[in-house]
Amino acid sequence: MSSNNIIQSSQNKKHNNHLPKINYKEFEKVIKSRRSIRFFTKEVIPKIVIKNSLNNALLAPNSSNLQVWEIYWVKNLNKKKKLIEACLSQPAASTAKELFVFVARPDNWKRNNKLMLDHIKKNNLNSKLFNYYSKITKIVYSQGFLNLFGYIKKILVIIIGLFRVIPREPTSFSDMKIWSQKSIALACQNFMLSMRAYGYDTCPMEGMDSLKVKKILNLPSRAQISMVIGAGRRDKKKGVTGDQIRFDNNLFIKIV
Repeated sequence: MSSNNIIQSSQNKKHNNHLPKINYKEFEKVIKSRRSIRFFTKEVIPKIVIKNSLNNALLAPNSSNLQVWEIYWVKNLNKKKKLIEACLSQPAASTAKELFVFVARPDNWKRNNKLMLDHIKKNNLNSKLFNYYSKITKIVYSQGFLNLFGYIKKILVIIIGLFRVIPREPTSFSDMKIWSQKSIALACQNFMLSMRAYGYDTCPMEGMDSLKVKKILNLPSRAQISMVIGAGRRDKKKGVTGDQIRFDNNLFIKIV
């Protein structure tokens, strides 16, 4: 693990010990003013805003802290042109000052599990944490050759689940894809809210040719494109294409 990652870890620990005062009204402004912008101006986004927002994205919660994500800031003009085409040349991509591709990497869990073990050993962290990453994660996330171990786990889960509570996924690479997409989606939201807090805007795009995007970024087949996010300063005249429509909250919020 790099020294930068260790420093970041220690900074987070310090922050956990001292909770800052938070102005919830300002946070609500960020939430409520975030919109999916279809047209952006040509204004340049300061590099510090982008850097901080990318860093904030990677502070998102994620399963087992295995951080199975990657973010591609596409700056190469040729790749950017191809990416816009892969996003169906929609205005949210073609007018965006910057484009970012958020990628789920379930195939990287073993590498990141080792990084966690290295960090635990180097910093003499507690034995329970070491046990989790040296034993538990290897059982939970391993699927084995041709998913054979996954099939065995699935059968055991069904049997054991008849008698007690047990985590039931992941028992296949399909489950791993869902698992990793949950984490990268949280990073996407962190990124978009961070950009809004700095006064800039975003548009998450799922309308794209994911296979072409993989080829543009030279990604392996097991990498999963989550979304492409266009960013910039919103065009005040046509950036927002209509009112924000949300259905009755009672349809979605259930008190049980």
